[in-house]
Amino acid sequence: MSTPHIDAEVGDFAKVVLMPGDPRRAAYIADNYLQDSRLITDVRNATGYTGRYQGNEISVMPSGMGMPSAAIYITELYRSFEVEVIIRIGTAGGFAPQLDLRDMVVASGCITNSRMPELLLGGPEYELVPTVALLNDAMALGAESGLSLQSGTVFTSDIFYEPDEGLNDRMIADGILCVEMETAALYAIAQIENKQALSLVTISDHLTTGARLSSEDRQSTLDEMINFALQVASAQAESTE
Repeated sequence: MSTPHIDAEVGDFAKVVLMPGDPRRAAYIADNYLQDSRLITDVRNATGYTGRYQGNEISVMPSGMGMPSAAIYITELYRSFEVEVIIRIGTAGGFAPQLDLRDMVVASGCITNSRMPELLLGGPEYELVPTVALLNDAMALGAESGLSLQSGTVFTSDIFYEPDEGLNDRMIADGILCVEMETAALYAIAQIENKQALSLVTISDHLTTGARLSSEDRQSTLDEMINFALQVASAQAESTE
């Protein structure tokens, strides 16, 4: 059945969904990585696709920017379309000095300046974490593939143009690896809906050093992340069938 934001039917989405932020990135994944991909929704130009990767059915659905947008699509996918696993793939700004541009970070935990998780989870005492088995599977696959994955806590912010000049230093002191804008919503809603979730981000710029990827490097880096995320998604698809 269609929802206010997704014009699809139950069964149109695979059990496992990759979730980039940008609708154009969703289309890029569908066109370049999925076999027999088909467009299944395009409400407000949020283009969702389903196809096959390594023989397993995978869907791609964009989240838009920020938690309010992401929360809409995450909730509807879990609640109305029988999606079991959502893997966020995106970019992040690095805090930690040991991070380099193009490093991939698996969010083993999350903090946020948003009240959304508190309101969703019913109080100020909560923990924002991924599905443990999914996290472990991703780390093991990364090791097998020879990838240098960083695992740690990320900061989900409601503010892109941060006015707090002391934020970076505090985040480094607290061991927070990077900042992005959607993971907290994903982890909170997965808890509520009793579903599986993982957030995987690539460092596209560094807030301490000021380094940034060029447009060419950004695309090749994203291709590396997409390849890895699809391998993780394919393994999960096999286990959910």
